[in-house]
Amino acid sequence: MCWPNAARAVMGCEMDAEIAVRSLKTREDVAKLVDLHQAVWPESATETIPIQTYLDISLNGGILLGAFEGERLVGYVLGVLGIDEESPGTSAFTRLKHCSHTMGVDPDFRNRGVALRLKVEQRNQALRQGLRLITWTVDPLLGVNANLNLCHLGAVCHTYYRDYYGSLRDTLNRGIPSDRFRMDWWITSQRVVERLGAFGLEPAKAPIPDERPPVLNPAGPRRDGLLIPPRTWDQPGGSEVWVEIPHDFQVVKRKDMDLALEWRNHTRDIFERLFALGYHAAGFVREEVQDPPRSYYRLSIVNQEAG
Repeated sequence: MCWPNAARAVMGCEMDAEIAVRSLKTREDVAKLVDLHQAVWPESATETIPIQTYLDISLNGGILLGAFEGERLVGYVLGVLGIDEESPGTSAFTRLKHCSHTMGVDPDFRNRGVALRLKVEQRNQALRQGLRLITWTVDPLLGVNANLNLCHLGAVCHTYYRDYYGSLRDTLNRGIPSDRFRMDWWITSQRVVERLGAFGLEPAKAPIPDERPPVLNPAGPRRDGLLIPPRTWDQPGGSEVWVEIPHDFQVVKRKDMDLALEWRNHTRDIFERLFALGYHAAGFVREEVQDPPRSYYRLSIVNQEAG
């Protein structure tokens, strides 16, 4: 699946080459995938999925997609058929879904729209399987992922998992509890259709209203430019609230792991309480012009499924 020139401007960046997205169904393709996995997560190379497992998934109903520049594999996404046990209704009610397991992009090709293209084709294939829901997990403190998932794809979140994967050893996750959001992507909903119909735009950079909803936990700056969470946070009082997170959590981790842990525990408390009250995370704002830059989740009490 090649993307036309008119669709190259995505996520605020211009793609300077054609990217083809297709299913990976041969040993040759999967061998490239193993190499890419080691480039994306070099410290966890010993945990790479075996080639035969990738092939079994791809050839038996799973969705395994690769993004190529010519013959070079520059990104992939892997998922399997699953059961949604958190659907509305009784505890016995379930529905089939696509469970998106992992996605990786070559470091040389990040911020060039590769992840968005992979997710759009993942949606296309899930629709052909008759599915309406795709779920995956993400670190709540990684703003770049939040921007893609909520603003561009139109996913929503109302589920928080503490230390979901236990201790992880790769650079992105080492030294901090692996708390995760579960993203719900209702791929037939009007919200998703509208977001994908305008994916050449940058929703997170839209003008911010003068009368914004309250920020429950406005951070304070330190002398080194890092932001620190407040000791207390305000209880929500309206249908929409904003929650601040570090603008670049990986920088925080490199400079001050104790502060990173403080942010993890602080935001864990906020999100768990807000989700229990019926709030959903459905938007994200990045204020690049601020010094230092700021990032906020937008949470509201509405029916976000609409699927």
